[in-house]
Amino acid sequence: MAETPIKTPCVKVCFVDPAAGLCVGCFRTMDELGLWTKYSDAEREAILAALPQREAAYAERAGHTKATAR
Repeated sequence: MAETPIKTPCVKVCFVDPAAGLCVGCFRTMDELGLWTKYSDAEREAILAALPQREAAYAERAGHTKATAR
């Protein structure tokens, strides 16, 4: 019986901005990246829900609009 794949926000652009402490591809923290497969589905869903806000805040700090952040 095949396992259901773990949902992930990874876009295969793995670069961590050390000042922000976030991957600028998926906007997860280093801890979240390392522990992703150990989190429960509920924990992953909570993180996924927070990512759009993190991306918007990152883009604002960088002086970009959301459309040009990626």
